[in-house]
Amino acid sequence: GFWEQVDAFTDSAFKGNPAAVCWLEEERDEEWLQFVAREFNISQTCYLTPISQPQSSPFPRFLLRWFTPVAEVKLCGHATLAASHFLFTSGFVKADTIEFSTLSGILTAKKLLDGHKSDAAVTQNGRVHENFVIELDFPVVPTVDYNSVDVSLISKALNGVPAIRIKQSTTAEDLLVELPSAKMVADFKPQFDVIEKCPGRGLIITGAAPSESGFDFFSRFFCPKLGLHEDPVCGSAHCALVPYWSQKLGKCDFAAYQASPRGGILHLSLDNEKQRVFLRGKAVTVMEGSILA
Repeated sequence: GFWEQVDAFTDSAFKGNPAAVCWLEEERDEEWLQFVAREFNISQTCYLTPISQPQSSPFPRFLLRWFTPVAEVKLCGHATLAASHFLFTSGFVKADTIEFSTLSGILTAKKLLDGHKSDAAVTQNGRVHENFVIELDFPVVPTVDYNSVDVSLISKALNGVPAIRIKQSTTAEDLLVELPSAKMVADFKPQFDVIEKCPGRGLIITGAAPSESGFDFFSRFFCPKLGLHEDPVCGSAHCALVPYWSQKLGKCDFAAYQASPRGGILHLSLDNEKQRVFLRGKAVTVMEGSILA
C-alpha cells in the first residue's frame, strides 16, 4: 500500500491536525494495522480499502478505520477529512460525494467548491487541485451533566481554573468542561499526568470566544489515555461541542477555533432534527510514500 500525510482543518502545511492516510487494496489484520500506526506515531493513522458500490447508494464507498499509536477508535473527524482529501485529489474518485463504512456507521464527505477564492485551482506537486472545502456528515455526540461527587481530580486537572459547567459525552465518556473565557482555554497549561487520572477517556475544555475574534467558541482536547497528549484539531470532540454551544447560544451555525499549538479552524452546522453535525474544513497533503512491510 501507499500513504500520504495530510494536514486537516487548515489550508497551510504544518498547521491543523496531521493524519497518515494509508491506501490498501485489501484488508490487513489488526495487529499489522496497529504496528503501522505505532510506526507513524502521530495522533491518527487511517486505512482506506475500496468496497464494491452498494445497490442502495449512487456514491463510491470505502472501508475506513482509524488508529492512534495505541488503539483503534470509533470516530475521528480530522482523519476522515484527510482521507476525503486524499480520495478527491488522487483521482480515485470522480464523484463529489463519497461514503465511508466505519465503526460509527456510514459517514459521508462532500466536496464543495470554495466560493471565497478568486483562483479556482491551485497546483501542488504538478497536480492541479480546485480550491475546495470538504463537508463531513457526522452523528451528534450527546452529553449529560457530570454528576459524580468526586470533582476534585477534575479541579486539580484544571490547575484551579474555575469550571462553569462539567458535562460528559455518552459515547466516549469524554469530559467537556466550559471555562470562563476563550483566553483561559488558549493559555491553559495541561498537566498530562493529572489529566490521565481523570474519569472517562479524554478532557475537552472550551470557552466562549470574544466577538472580535470572528469565532463562536475555542476548544482544546487532551487524551493521554490514548497516547495522545493534545489533539491539534479534534472533529469528533466538536460533535459534542456543537450541540452544547447550540443550546447555550441559541443558534445552529458556528465558526470554531481549536487553540492547540498548531491551531485549526472548523465551520460547523447542527441539524437538530436528524441529530447530525456537519463539519467543514480544508486539508493539505505534505508527504507521500510507500509501505514496504
